[in-house]
Amino acid sequence: MPSKEYEDILELLNSMPDTSGLTFEERRSNFEEQASQLPVAENVSCEPLSVAGIPAEWIVPAETPERSVLLYLHGGGYCIGSINTHRGMVSHIAMAAETKALLIDYRLAPESPFPAAVEDSTSAYKWLLSQGVGSRDIIIAGDSAGGGLTVSTLVSLKEKGIPLPAAVVLISPWVDLAITGNSVNSKADIDPMVTKEGLIEMAEAYTDDTDHRAPLASPLYAELKGLPPMLIHVGTSEILYDDATRLVDHARKSGVEVTINTAEGMCHVWHYFTIMLPEALEAIKEIAVFMREHLRK
Repeated sequence: MPSKEYEDILELLNSMPDTSGLTFEERRSNFEEQASQLPVAENVSCEPLSVAGIPAEWIVPAETPERSVLLYLHGGGYCIGSINTHRGMVSHIAMAAETKALLIDYRLAPESPFPAAVEDSTSAYKWLLSQGVGSRDIIIAGDSAGGGLTVSTLVSLKEKGIPLPAAVVLISPWVDLAITGNSVNSKADIDPMVTKEGLIEMAEAYTDDTDHRAPLASPLYAELKGLPPMLIHVGTSEILYDDATRLVDHARKSGVEVTINTAEGMCHVWHYFTIMLPEALEAIKEIAVFMREHLRK
């Protein structure tokens, strides 16, 4: 049963004003302002840098071994989101997993449509390799569109013959920009965060003239054979629920090792609320265990 804290967050989410009429620039500003209320984990340093020309930030817990790296790709429908909006959540994941994280500001649509985000994420991964980080010492993770981008990054790396990371973590992943999952309609009345109309708008902005089912834009339609182990978290109240479950089916049929946690009653990327929500902390602990297990193999 969801906690009292979660009920309070639901009430807050349901009371928030409709932003569908705002420009993407205005929505980005709103997201940044909201995120400023979520603290960075204690004893974590944040160091800005440029990675292959991409704005980035090292998020480093104190006394963290140098070897392993979490490459994190933020969500936001490929149109909003940034290092600033996700620094808090990523810092808690890094602290729990005892590893440093690299968070990047990949280019956003509509100013930079597909495949700009995939180009930036693969460039960041290749940069890590060029710095002497072993592929088996890297985990790639992302939430929402960042989860889809994580899978697209893996597919792109595989196609280029580049060694793949040890494992991946996908939080509420959006992997079907054609928006064909049944849950988009069946859960519309209970999802407090994401709407079908919003998905359509962002898919149009990101794909531009590209087919919405293009494998690197919508990795649900990509060849997944040979990808590393996946951990997928999704809430049962999400309209993207079927994106996650269909990805699980596709990946398993392709021979990929997949662990999925379908969290009862949880909303889209509930992890985002970190210390405000016990369910978020439990989910982050599970992610940390998965990361440590695969980084130490």
